[in-house]
Amino acid sequence: MKTNFDELLPAGILFSIKTINDMSLIKSDLLKKLIYSQKIEVTKLNSKNFISRTALVAYLEANTIPAE
Repeated sequence: MKTNFDELLPAGILFSIKTINDMSLIKSDLLKKLIYSQKIEVTKLNSKNFISRTALVAYLEANTIPAE
């Protein structure tokens, strides 16, 4: 069974680090590490980092191990 992250995520185009942390998807510390190591695509607006829905879904799908 494959998880459909598009259905699980709330509507929106860009998510802040705090929003993703509040959704209990990825902790903010890990997100910051992923951003600084360039393992997840980020959009920078002024001084804040935002992660697009597409980049978040792509990261989650790439790092999900399917159950048998």
